[in-house]
Formats: sequence, C-alpha cells, structure tokens
Amino acid sequence: MVSGFTFLAAHRVRSSFAQARTPNRPLAIASANRITLPDGTVYYNGIRATERAFQLMRAGSDPLDAVIAGVNIVEDDPNDMSVGYGGLPNEEGEVELDASVMHGPTGRCGAVAALRYIKNPSKVARLVMEETDHVLLVGEGALRFALSFGFKKEELLTERARQVWLQWRRERSERDHWMQNKLPGALRSALPDWDWRQFTGTINCLAITEAGDIAGVTTTSGLAFKVPGRVGDSPIIGCGLYVDNEVGAAGSTGWGEDNIRVVGAHTVVENMRR
Repeated sequence: MVSGFTFLAAHRVRSSFAQARTPNRPLAIASANRITLPDGTVYYNGIRATERAFQLMRAGSDPLDAVIAGVNIVEDDPNDMSVGYGGLPNEEGEVELDASVMHGPTGRCGAVAALRYIKNPSKVARLVMEETDHVLLVGEGALRFALSFGFKKEELLTERARQVWLQWRRERSERDHWMQNKLPGALRSALPDWDWRQFTGTINCLAITEAGDIAGVTTTSGLAFKVPGRVGDSPIIGCGLYVDNEVGAAGSTGWGEDNIRVVGAHTVVENMRR
C-alpha cells in the first residue's frame, strides 16, 4: 500500500500509543510535500498550513475554521502542483480538485470531487456540510453549487503546470501506467528538481483544541494526468479523512486507490480506539 497517514488522538482516547503523541493543548498537524522552486528554493507546504491553523486556535477559533484557513494557503500557492491553483491537470489538461472536511464536535462532514475552476475546494466542501443534507457533490453539480454561493470561476492551470502536461503528452505511450514510481525520461530532464511523489501529492491537516474538539480537512488536485472524472480517496469520508471527537482523527496522502480499498483513515481511527 503506497499511502501515508497523519493522525492525532483525542485527549481521552484509551490507546496509550496515540495518547502519548497528542499533548493536552492546541495542536495542528499536516502532511508535508517538499516544494522545490526553479531557483532551488525549498519549502514544505504543511508547515505554513499548521502555523496558520495553530495561530487561529490560540486565538479561539473553531478547529475546522483553523484547518481550512491553513490549507487555503496551500490551495492558493501556484508553486504547489499537487493542490488547488497550479495543480497538475488530468490527461485532457483540465484541473480537477477534490476535498473533504469533517467536524468532530458535530460529527458532520462534506466533500466535493472533480471540481473545476474553483481553487479552494475545501471551502466548498464546508458549504456542502453546512448548507445541505448531502455529504458529497461532484463535477458540474459541485461547480454550480459553488457558483450559487458566490465563488468565481478561475483558470486553475498555471503556465508551469501546462508545460509539464505538454511534456507528458509528448512522452505518453498508448497505455499509460499512472502507478509507476518514475517519470518519463524527457519529463525528468525538463524538471530536474521534480519529485515523482508530487504526482500524488495532497495535503491533510488535522487540529485539536485545548478543550479536545477535533476537525480535519484533506484537499488535492489528485493523481496527475488522470482519466477525467477519476476520484481518489481525498474526498471520500473514511478513506482520505475521518474524525471521531471521542477517539481522534486521521487523513491520508498517496495512492488513493490503495487507500480506498482498505478505508484507510477510518481504519486508523478505529485502531486508536483499542
């Protein structure tokens, strides 16, 4: 299974393993993709997200407000080609975004998948949770829903991501193997700073308040050059994200198909219950 998880435990969880790793104070954690700019500058997207989430919780924010604000920084970053604006497109050159949110105190959740033209899918996922009795909206329906709440359509494909996609098109074979852990030779030469794992990059951010309330968000542009309409684990509650206010939370990055098969985030949280 080629996936990674972030997790945190509730203050009253019984698992000594998880309890020892979650202090009794506000905490925000996130997965962290390494971002390398053309000039060689390196930073990690999860660090800025957790800093923002932690600052907001210290000021008294609800944990869901905090984690969404944290990942919005990443969704807005054109240099991160695995999330939001600037994310790598599907095989037709269209950027499709997925996101999910879950709020521990209420047990509510919301998600969107295959959402185009809206750079902050995490915000739309929250509206699905708060304004409907649904959990997941997809594709054109998700876009219409976002527009009805005042979101504006934007072109999400940056020039750098477009150049990567064009190079991929030149290199692709009749049968593409999306799960190969390597880049085609010409694409690797064109992007010497590139890490193949960014093809599956995602950010998951989890937070717990001093009072013990938990929330989480997962947001991604999904597998690079995917078949249009492909949905991974990120917007699937229980797979890419799961929160139980009495136990803890978990979120996933990596190959979504592998994680969906084992309902990864829910499995992690249930094992924390032991």
